[in-house]
Amino acid sequence: MTIAHLRKLVQYVTNTNGETTSVLVPLEVWENLLQSWQNLADQLEQIDEAEPKEKILEDLKDSLRQTKAGQTFPISELWDEIDV
Repeated sequence: MTIAHLRKLVQYVTNTNGETTSVLVPLEVWENLLQSWQNLADQLEQIDEAEPKEKILEDLKDSLRQTKAGQTFPISELWDEIDV
């Protein structure tokens, strides 16, 4: 499910100034998202257990260096890869 598809399924709540303050997510979509996040967490845990701590630390440092250098990409790219 893509971000564009998710945006069509949710309802945005606005305040009296017309500013978006909340999002209502259909229960089925929410449960699918939670399951996807849990699956991802489980996968990451398995990977982390098998990966040396030094490698994990180096990957984290590399990510921080890239962020400081402005070498980032839109979060939508990550969402597009998640299958819910």
